[in-house]
Amino acid sequence: MEEKNTVKKISLMALVALVISSSIGGGVFGLTSDLANASAPGPALIGWVIVGVGILMLSLSLNNLLNKEPELEGIFTYAEKGFGPFAGFISGWGYWLSAWLGNVAFATILMSAVGYFFPIFKSGQNLPSILIASILCWALTFFVNRGIEGAAAINAIVTVCKLIPIFVFIVVAIFLFKIDVFSANFWGTMSHNFAAGDVALQIKKCMMVMMWVFVGIEGASMLSSRAEKKSDAGKATIIGLISLLTIYVLASMLPYGILTQAQLASIHQPAMLYIAVEMIGPFGGYLIGIGLIISILGSWLSWTMLPAETMLLMTRSKLLPAYFGKVNDKKAPTFALVLTAGLIQLFLFTLLFTDKAYNFAYSLCTAAIIVCYILVAMYQVKYSIQHIDEKGNKAQLTFGLIALLFQISGIIMAGVSYLLLCLIAYIPGIYFYGKARQAQGEKFLSKGEIGMTIVIVIGACVGIWLIASGRMVV
Repeated sequence: MEEKNTVKKISLMALVALVISSSIGGGVFGLTSDLANASAPGPALIGWVIVGVGILMLSLSLNNLLNKEPELEGIFTYAEKGFGPFAGFISGWGYWLSAWLGNVAFATILMSAVGYFFPIFKSGQNLPSILIASILCWALTFFVNRGIEGAAAINAIVTVCKLIPIFVFIVVAIFLFKIDVFSANFWGTMSHNFAAGDVALQIKKCMMVMMWVFVGIEGASMLSSRAEKKSDAGKATIIGLISLLTIYVLASMLPYGILTQAQLASIHQPAMLYIAVEMIGPFGGYLIGIGLIISILGSWLSWTMLPAETMLLMTRSKLLPAYFGKVNDKKAPTFALVLTAGLIQLFLFTLLFTDKAYNFAYSLCTAAIIVCYILVAMYQVKYSIQHIDEKGNKAQLTFGLIALLFQISGIIMAGVSYLLLCLIAYIPGIYFYGKARQAQGEKFLSKGEIGMTIVIVIGACVGIWLIASGRMVV
């Protein structure tokens, strides 16, 4: 306890900035093209409503659990308390995995934006791009290793800077918006009329990219132990969500009223940059390009902080060996930071051989974190049932059930194959979990945990088979 009291606390506004900055990375800048490849404007709007409601229910669940269980630290602790240490490990390891995979996605789209200014970097997947991204990765790791709270303060400033180009884009798009362009084949069907089957298929294709841009909404809860007030983490999550949803809907839907769906789908990434060039000329490209670079660096900073914090908290819960949580004199978890940066480095070099690296990385990232979200929703349901007679808990039960249904539906519709690939990374993690349990005088794995491990290994083997057989292209 004495150690925690020496740590500088993070304010509500800094937490809100963390939520927004964690989520607004490269996703919003490539959103329109990704959506146009999947859907016409009508189904996309329905998709936003579904995802908005689902993420709102998740946010309300997180807010409730933060207030009802203020002693818990980190998103994985809900799974641990509700369903045991192995569930806590599954959630925490998945969160950590999601965070550094997200950083790989950030690196790819960042270098594609830099390529607009310096053609040598091309699409962000060549050797010069990987070398620069590697330098940035280690530089950010060094910066965060100098003190997490200092990084959070810078993050608040970065958030303001990167939102300005997005707001300029939205304002210009509003003035150039044409309703006849927007409404042309609004449903994206052969008959140009609403057809349930075709519309549902388009909504399904939208789900992964829409869920990806909300990854990070739980960022405040991961640093809840460092908030000035415990309740600030819940408030920051809700405020951040409302802000994000407004920005995403406007930024992704307004271009449908400027260019046709086919034109939007054919635009290179980052799409917002090239749409801005179409709207206001080269100046638009420079403005959005600079904004994107600032945005990515801010998000990359956030997601350098969060996975390291996760490993630190997991060691405190005895879910990982103690050396994973070793901290320096700045209270930063050095071992976790270096390990994570090393894995990002390895994955960056694989981008030389990966088709559509950005889409692949963000799909893996989203699939991994949905596991955490499912366990949060499950604990929200369990807690609400156990305290059903308390005021407001019937409503909280409803929130939890909707959040759970949404997350399960999302992974079934859009991400099962990516989830199977993520299971491969769980196998070495289970070994470290077992060693941590042994250090506490427990069995390496209990019978139930052995059973779950077998399921994970089978799933991982299926994932490997999907790649080896060519049924899944990476």
